[in-house]
Amino acid sequence: MTISIDEARAVFEKRRAAWLAEDVEAYLACFADDVVLETPGRTVRGHAEYEPMTRMSLEWAKPKSFDFHHLIVGDDNVVMCDWTITVERRADGGEITWRGMNVCELRDGKIQWWREYYQDPAALAKAARGD
Repeated sequence: MTISIDEARAVFEKRRAAWLAEDVEAYLACFADDVVLETPGRTVRGHAEYEPMTRMSLEWAKPKSFDFHHLIVGDDNVVMCDWTITVERRADGGEITWRGMNVCELRDGKIQWWREYYQDPAALAKAARGD
């Protein structure tokens, strides 16, 4: 049975709220225990690897906004989302905004796997370092 757009939105809203609240436990609860997360240059497997990555990200920057522009459900419970994130570097207060897209599978209200693409990964890495 294919999930509905409302079910997909509910998972994404829950993820956004947890991230903006910096609630690591609630954030990780949006993902299956054995989730595989692929981002440019990095693959993370399971909560054991994703939790420290999430904590390091929140130590580095404070979440400011997480906007969804388009969210669609395709075959096999695959969801695609076009989004923009803004954070504030804790070290110097500099704001970083980037646009990206993800493709993921939702099952039983959790993200099973996740692939993420950024508009300009090299520029994002540079901005993250404050260069």
